[in-house]
Amino acid sequence: MNPIRLLLADDHTIVRQGLVSMLEETGECQVVAQAADGFEALSLALKTTPEVVVTDISMPRMSGLELVKRLRAELPGTRTLVLTVHEEDEYILPILRAGANGFLNKDTSVSDLMTAIKAIHAGRSYFGPRATKALAERQHRSRDHGDDPYASLTAREREAFHLVIQGKTTKEIAQILDIGVKTAENHRARMMEKLGLRNTAEVVRFAALRGLLT
Repeated sequence: MNPIRLLLADDHTIVRQGLVSMLEETGECQVVAQAADGFEALSLALKTTPEVVVTDISMPRMSGLELVKRLRAELPGTRTLVLTVHEEDEYILPILRAGANGFLNKDTSVSDLMTAIKAIHAGRSYFGPRATKALAERQHRSRDHGDDPYASLTAREREAFHLVIQGKTTKEIAQILDIGVKTAENHRARMMEKLGLRNTAEVVRFAALRGLLT
């Protein structure tokens, strides 16, 4: 397999260079560009079209949050992973709303970072344990207020929803629910139409923002 083409954005030179070295040593990544701020990262991304951008949040000239938004609009084929020291809800939830495909704390291991990069590159979302915990706490708060973010779904559509956020394919959903593949496709399509979602990444993001990841 060809190495995953990455762009790294972090305003701390020693951190950025350390990440470049560690990721390239795995043999699974090729760092095509690195940037010290969000503005530079966007400019380089438009020139190099990386497959995955790994970015910090707090950077000069343009924040990681704004970078994620701009990349989603201008390079929809490029996927984003936020790697940061911040783990509070006020950082995690806006990053998810901006369209990030993953969120990890900087105290993660290189192995976990590679797992996240590969998952995101493959079209899935990846949230580290701290982000997942924050989202779970939000879920409990939401339940306490009696919110039902997918009340419009039928029982089968809810089952399809949860299987999609677990990364199951339509064929796997059909097998698990003991239904035909075409029927599974219909449940999945109706679920996404009712929720106003276009793809699996948006389903996962919808679930994350509403504390439905399990």
